[in-house]
Amino acid sequence: MGNIITIRDAALTYQARNGEVEALRGVSFDVAEGEFVSIVGPSGCGKSTLLGVLAGLETLDGGTVELYGQPVTGASGRMGFMPQRDQLFEWRSIRDNVMLGLQIRRDHDPGHHAHVDTLLTRYDVSAFAAKRPDQLSGGMRQRCALIRTLATGPDILLLDEPFSALDYQTRLAVSGDIWRIIRSEGKTALLVTHDISEAVSMSDRAVVLSQRPAAVKAVFDMGELRQLTPMQRRENPAFPRYFDAIWKELELHE
Repeated sequence: MGNIITIRDAALTYQARNGEVEALRGVSFDVAEGEFVSIVGPSGCGKSTLLGVLAGLETLDGGTVELYGQPVTGASGRMGFMPQRDQLFEWRSIRDNVMLGLQIRRDHDPGHHAHVDTLLTRYDVSAFAAKRPDQLSGGMRQRCALIRTLATGPDILLLDEPFSALDYQTRLAVSGDIWRIIRSEGKTALLVTHDISEAVSMSDRAVVLSQRPAAVKAVFDMGELRQLTPMQRRENPAFPRYFDAIWKELELHE
């Protein structure tokens, strides 16, 4: 499988209240089709900024970002964005929340609407379709948020710390759930996280960023763990080795 995302020497500086902030400095890496890549780094290092660039929401000062060989110049329907909070509208039913992206696009294609119902059924949400978000658990809300992202048919999913608001036990269960759905749908995914365990348990590769301004310090391939589920990875003897390698790389940035 070839690379569908190519980032070369990405640089970005933005204006803050106290002056200019250099967020990205010479960031370069590729993402192959169907790959799950985690972007790991200290809090505030520029991980979410990089995701914003990929989503077409931020403009680089230097370098390039290409999607399928074409420069990213704005938001693309081939990208689906899942933010830190589920951002479900409390006054809408779950089905209406999941339909939101199609409604915004004024997409009335019956096939696309039927696909939403297929997703709700496939991932065990159809029983909750008429309920409101406040009637669901945090984990189920995140599952619905992912299905909403999938409903518009993106090729690539951008996940900005989607589990950060969940307690530890729920986080473990939901991260495995989200991983399973992404694999089942055959999507390419980029996950921003500061949680090393999350990166090792979910991704094919982990890109480690330095403190701001973010630069790529190392890229770790999960090798023999790639074919295992997140929980199987956590129980595998190789898990601590990958965890420690990333941890030591991050320690170098303190």
